[in-house]
Amino acid sequence: MCFFTQITKTAQELSQRFKADFIDADNFQPAFYNGFQFPKTPIITNKKNSSIQLFHWGLIPHWAKDDSIKSLTLNAKIETIHEKPAFRNVTHQRCLVLVDGFFEWKWLDEKGKQKQKYRIGLADNHLFALAGLYSTWQHPQTGLTIDTYTILTTQANALMSEIHNTKKRMPVVLLPEMEQNWLLGKTDEISEIQLCAEPIF
Repeated sequence: MCFFTQITKTAQELSQRFKADFIDADNFQPAFYNGFQFPKTPIITNKKNSSIQLFHWGLIPHWAKDDSIKSLTLNAKIETIHEKPAFRNVTHQRCLVLVDGFFEWKWLDEKGKQKQKYRIGLADNHLFALAGLYSTWQHPQTGLTIDTYTILTTQANALMSEIHNTKKRMPVVLLPEMEQNWLLGKTDEISEIQLCAEPIF
């Protein structure tokens, strides 16, 4: 799964890497993101694929009566998005979740009482994109509109199976040349990108 991400780059660096204008850049700061705090983080949607926007992590489907479901929708298994009620109506609403790292904890014993934290990213610490889906939800009482997203996950590769050694999942990491194809719905193919893992002490 993927519940913790990081961006160490500036808004300008994000704009340069993804060739997109950063909307509301004044409200962005490089940060460590804890998904369970439902932060607003930079994404690019297929509706505005030349803009970087800040959406809340934790997808709220349009039919939800309140926002409590968001704690269960930080991730979505790519194998089942067409079946799950929270995601099946937004499988065409694709996005890129912009990061330069994510974090997992390796269990060092059977019950997970001892764990080793790892930061996973590219060898050169460059920015990259995770595949996601997004949704717009309107609060039924206040009428407030909230834009949200989920990160897609897949079976762990060899590296991530060694680290995420209990559930053996990992986020869907897109090669740069696949990013626009993912947004435009031209591919569901997942190609492996070379990741590096750094233990955090």
